[in-house]
Amino acid sequence: MSSFTRGIYWRLFLSVCLFLETWSQNLGQTQFICTSVPKDADVCSGTLQNSVPGATGDNLRSSVMHLRETVLQQKETIMNQKDTIRELTSKLARCESQSGEPGSARRKGSKDTMGDVSRGPADTLAQLSQTLQALKQRLENLEQYSRSNSSVQANSLKDLLQSRIDELEKQVLSRVNSMEETRHGLRNETEQRGRVESTLTSLHQRISDLEKGQRENRPLDKFQLTFPLRTNYMYAKVKRSLPEMYALTVCMWLKSNASPGVGTPLSYAVPGQANELVLIEWGNNPMELLVNDKVAKLPFLINDGKWHHICVTWTTRDGVWEAFQDGVKRGSGENLAPYHPIKPQGLLILGQEQDMLGGGFDATQAFVGDLANLHIWDRKLTVGEIYNLATCSSKAQVGNVFAWMETSLDIYGGASKWTFEACRQLN
Repeated sequence: MSSFTRGIYWRLFLSVCLFLETWSQNLGQTQFICTSVPKDADVCSGTLQNSVPGATGDNLRSSVMHLRETVLQQKETIMNQKDTIRELTSKLARCESQSGEPGSARRKGSKDTMGDVSRGPADTLAQLSQTLQALKQRLENLEQYSRSNSSVQANSLKDLLQSRIDELEKQVLSRVNSMEETRHGLRNETEQRGRVESTLTSLHQRISDLEKGQRENRPLDKFQLTFPLRTNYMYAKVKRSLPEMYALTVCMWLKSNASPGVGTPLSYAVPGQANELVLIEWGNNPMELLVNDKVAKLPFLINDGKWHHICVTWTTRDGVWEAFQDGVKRGSGENLAPYHPIKPQGLLILGQEQDMLGGGFDATQAFVGDLANLHIWDRKLTVGEIYNLATCSSKAQVGNVFAWMETSLDIYGGASKWTFEACRQLN
């Protein structure tokens, strides 16, 4: 290596040592110790090795190259920082020139802290402390605002819940009052019903007493049954069943003004057939005669509130039937359940239509009105016999299958018995 090259290395080494010492002092870090060597000494020779204990030529060369690279990096960093400072200073000047009033200028000697590269760590720390304090204050303000909003929201929610509770309480009180009124009404209705039932019981007792007194002085066939209402519980039951019959005649006195239809004066049911023999007028239909559930329409007009005498005859031969009102024949027909005898072992009910043997009553088909002098024969009566019955002739006969007698009936559901004489009604 030439003496010129060694001199360059020597000067470069001294400069690096001086720079590093100054830089380390400014940063407060550990100092670098630079050892002086003679001017003509070869830093890569053994003399330098001898003068620096523990150093070798390769180590010194490596240190020098490392220092050189460090100096170049520091120089490049300083240049970048100077460019950044100039750029920031230019931006600050533009901002001040745009925001400042016309004619205004910065006071002489004022300091631009953004462009002051000589500002120390203490100033930076103070500015950071101020910034941190400002952020902390903003955070506290946000927290306080959040707490106040939470309090307002909590109060609003509390008010909403309270109003909802009040509303529900009002609804519950209203329901309770309504239930109490309903219960009070039911109690009143129950009491009223009890009074009505008590009155009816007393009235029935008085009627029974009157009937008992009248029965001692009247014949047992001089009575009528009264069905005042359409119900499914008022009826009378004949105590004995009808026999098997191949012909029949049914006659009775009726008075009714019920509309539409007077209902069912008579219903005879047997096991397996509820409509074995029925006389019914319901809805807007005319009165009908049913035999074994087969139907014949009868031309009767009886719902005028007056007493009427009606008779129907039927024979199993060809199913021939005839209808009489007030002793006059009003209609006839055939093929009504031909060759079907009326079966025995059944149940005869007055005032209700049976849907099953002895029951299944329907209030819409119940008889409303008065019924008397029901008689049944197991043969077909003649026109003269029927006329005598309707006109109360002395030659009138009573039914050989069923004759109208108080002792032949059981009465249920409030149907009542009254004294009745058909011939007196006609006069």
